[in-house]
Amino acid sequence: MADVDVVPRALAPSPDPGAPTYWYGDEAADRQARGKAVLEALRVYRAAEVAMRRRTRDSMAMGENELLVLRYLLRDPSRRVRPGQLTKYLGLSTASTTAILDRLERSGHLTRAANPDDRRSIFIQVTPRAHAEVRQTLGNMHDRMLAAVIDMPPEESAAVVAFLQRMSDAVDGVAVDTPAVDTPAVDSP
Repeated sequence: MADVDVVPRALAPSPDPGAPTYWYGDEAADRQARGKAVLEALRVYRAAEVAMRRRTRDSMAMGENELLVLRYLLRDPSRRVRPGQLTKYLGLSTASTTAILDRLERSGHLTRAANPDDRRSIFIQVTPRAHAEVRQTLGNMHDRMLAAVIDMPPEESAAVVAFLQRMSDAVDGVAVDTPAVDTPAVDSP
């Protein structure tokens, strides 16, 4: 690269503190612009995911909560799940959870089984039909998502995972009655 003059850092002129940095954008406005770009990309992804979930619910003729119950049960089909666990997971009333379980049982997506240790309680189990239907409906989407990330270098994967964990912590920490946290001040030009 003979056409590029390299000036030792010690001899380079001091940058104007108010001017944006050329290479790395370390000024507050540059950091905020990068942050906004990341959040916008996340918003676009989230909108695409929400639309995909709506199409999935429509194709399976289910509501959001029915699909959430199936996903919860399918994470570990051997796990013994009681209705109360689903009530807590969904954040619904016992009556609403019972109505959802009734619909899923009638459609052949789950069964209720007596608890052998306590005959007063039951376990909810996903059926092979539900497992096959969810795999058929979501298989292509999962394959496409895996193809998008399978060749990521380990450092990139670690950065994305860390970012998503920070975002999960940020949104999980939001409560309706909690005031917003002040954002860092950015110098305006």
